[in-house]
Formats: sequence, C-alpha cells, structure tokens
Amino acid sequence: HVQLVESGGDSVQDGGSLRLSCVVSGNSIKPWLLGWFRQAPGKQREGIAAIDSSNRDRYANFVKGRFTISRDNAKNTLYLEMNRLKPDDTAVYYCAASDYTPIQVLAREAYRWWGQGTQVTVSN
Repeated sequence: HVQLVESGGDSVQDGGSLRLSCVVSGNSIKPWLLGWFRQAPGKQREGIAAIDSSNRDRYANFVKGRFTISRDNAKNTLYLEMNRLKPDDTAVYYCAASDYTPIQVLAREAYRWWGQGTQVTVSN
C-alpha cells in the first residue's frame, strides 16, 4: 500500500522561503517519476515540477529560478525548495508519484499516487 505524506507547509511573507517534504512508504521511489502540484481555491490542480529516476528535472515556467525539486532515494523522500515566494503561490501543495515516465511529466494524468496536500500561504 503506497502512501505519500507531505509536510512543511506554512504561512510566510512575500519573498519568503519554505521547504516541502514528501515521505513515501510502501515502495521504493528509486525507479519512479515524482512530482509536485498545487491547487489554489477555484483553480485546477497544476504541475509545478517533476524529477525522474535519473534526476532529470522539469519546471513550470512560473516557478523556474525560484523553486527546486530534489529527491533522496535512501530516505524515500521528495523535496521542494521554494524561494522568493509570492502571494500567487498560495495553494495546497501535493506530491505525486508515477511508475512510468510520460512525455508530459507535469500532467496530472501521469501520476498514480498522491499525497493529501499541505497548505502554503504567502501574504503581502
């Protein structure tokens, strides 16, 4: 039974930083594609960043240069380092895992397992 549990969400000021973690249990993440998504109120869930089993990463344009995705296979954990946060980054952040690597690595449909989400709030 695969479970993903996010942590690290918080309320921060505009320009602040946060580091999200996602601990995976039930299977080794080593061969998997892993991703971070977010969903703001009234909006669809959108892909932020993804990292494959070879540590190749991909980012949505709106977070490039500000967010960094990484993974620690030994700890079965995925991370998202978020810097220069803006109020528009306010959302529930989800981690996700896939046992195959599609072309569109930031597409929700590519992922089979999801965490429950962690709230990030950025205020002016």
